[in-house]
Amino acid sequence: MNEMQKKIIEFEKTQPQIDAQQEIRRSVDFMKNYLKNRPFLKTLVLGISGGQDSTLAGRLSQMAIDELREETGDDSYSFIAVRLPYGEQTDEQDAQAAINWMNADEILTVNIKNSVDELVEAIEVNNQVISDFNKGNIKARIRMTVQFGIAGDRQGIVVGTDHSAENITGFYTKYGDGAADITPLFRLNKRQGKQLLKELGAPKHLYEKTPTADLEEDRPGLADEVALGVTYDDIDDYLEGKEVSAESAKIIENWFMKTEHKRRLPYTVFDKI
Repeated sequence: MNEMQKKIIEFEKTQPQIDAQQEIRRSVDFMKNYLKNRPFLKTLVLGISGGQDSTLAGRLSQMAIDELREETGDDSYSFIAVRLPYGEQTDEQDAQAAINWMNADEILTVNIKNSVDELVEAIEVNNQVISDFNKGNIKARIRMTVQFGIAGDRQGIVVGTDHSAENITGFYTKYGDGAADITPLFRLNKRQGKQLLKELGAPKHLYEKTPTADLEEDRPGLADEVALGVTYDDIDDYLEGKEVSAESAKIIENWFMKTEHKRRLPYTVFDKI
């Protein structure tokens, strides 16, 4: 293990092995304590895509809310699962299956298509060109705007789905799906997230499906691993301190350095740039 790998593992807080039950309890207690220490907050809000990460974060959120209601007798605590399709989502069945499994208190649906299209058009009348990739990032930011809007109305906070295998590569939209109040999955890699879902009894097809951000219209359903140029198995091995090929290590470390700006607050004149 080289020094860069050690540095990244320390930053991402990953472990070579986990106890799934212990990590489930750790995430649930984290969210409960966050809310209990801020009595003006009553709601957890999370966008549900139908993929592994939002399925896991959603179930853990509902568990935290269920326990808070039981322990405090305060029925105003609530979890809101938000569907945020752009038009029609090809894997809508998975999203609905995830919501049904997590048994969400409340389900809201906000179709972002008109908002995104009108915003892109408003920009392009100024002789600017919004690429398909750029439009994908706009979709992610509009989705997070919706979640914060709901949270603002419901004394809530937004739950993020960022985990360490995603964080290491910066594979999220800055101020889009990378924006949240709390991230209960941070410290877990991709395979460890699957471990938690298996332990919780999630439908197998939800955590075995190919991970995709699905933000680009020119390349619908583009697999994360294709976009990154490295597999999650290699990323997970790297984060667990195992040896990976020199090529995979270089790709992972390049992503980590390239996306450093996503993992910090805006720079000031006092920061080293």
